[in-house]
Amino acid sequence: MRHGIVILPEHRWSEAAPRWKRAEEYGFDHAWTYDHLAWRSLADGPWFGTVPTLTAAAMVTSRIKLGTYVATPNFRHPVSFLRDVLGLDDISAGRFLLGVGSGGTGFDATVLGHDTLSPPLLVARLGEFLDLLDRLLTEDDVSHAGDYFTAVHARTRPGSLHQPRLPILVAANGPKAMRLASRHGQGWITYGKGGQGDLPQWWRGVADLATRFDDILAQDGRDPATIDRYLSLDSDDHFALASTESFADATGRAAELGFTDVVVHWPRPDGIYAGDEAVLDKVASDYLSAP
Repeated sequence: MRHGIVILPEHRWSEAAPRWKRAEEYGFDHAWTYDHLAWRSLADGPWFGTVPTLTAAAMVTSRIKLGTYVATPNFRHPVSFLRDVLGLDDISAGRFLLGVGSGGTGFDATVLGHDTLSPPLLVARLGEFLDLLDRLLTEDDVSHAGDYFTAVHARTRPGSLHQPRLPILVAANGPKAMRLASRHGQGWITYGKGGQGDLPQWWRGVADLATRFDDILAQDGRDPATIDRYLSLDSDDHFALASTESFADATGRAAELGFTDVVVHWPRPDGIYAGDEAVLDKVASDYLSAP
C-alpha cells in the first residue's frame, strides 16, 4: 500500500513549505493539492494557485510524487493546461501525477459565468478533455474541433519526461466516468459515495464502486495490474486521521478491497478535515517508512 496526503493551498508559502517538506520526510509516497479557484466552505478564505504551489513544492522536495487532486475542465482548457503540466513534469524531474475529474457544480463551475452542466454533460466534457489532452501529450501540431474545446495547430514540444506520456489518474464514480478511467488512466481515483454519517454504509459504497470498476476493466479487456487504485479516506463525515486506530483500520479496509493507494488530508485546526497534527506525527512514525 502506498500513502498520500493532500495539503490544501490555503497558506502563504512561508507556512506551506514546511508541510510539503515534512510530507516527504514522513515517508508519504505522494502529496497533492486541490485544483480549484475556491472551494466549498473555504471559499471566503485564503486560497492560492495550484500550479505555482506544486512548482514550489517540487523545488523543496526530491523524492515524493506531486499531483493535482483533481484538475477539471471547469476552468482548464487542454491546450493552455498542457504547458503547465509539461512544466510541472519537467521541474519535478518526472514526479508529477495528473489527477483529472469531471468537475462539480460549485464555485469553479459558475465563477467564470459558464452554464451549469448536467451530470451526463459533465462526463461528456471530461471525455473530450481527456481525448484532446492525450493527443497533446503524445503528438505535435494538434488540431481539434469538438463540442467543448477547440485547438488549432497546437504545438506540444518538448513532451513529457514520462513516455509515451505522463501518468493520468481519473476520478470517477459513475459507470461512464469509470470507463474513461479504464480507457485513459494509469490510475483510478474515488472519494467513495453516500454514507451521510454512516461509516459502514460508506465502506459498502466503496466496495460496490471497486466491484463495478473491476467489471468495467473486464469489459474493456484492461489488465487490472496496469491501473492503480486511489481511495480518499476522508469524507465529509469522517476524518481518517482522527486517530492512529482510525487510520490503520481505514488503510486495512482499503487494502482488502484492492486499492493500491490511500490518500488523507493534512489536519486543519477547525472545520473540514479538523484534526491534531500529533496524530499525523504518530501515523508517520508507526505506519510510514521514512526514506
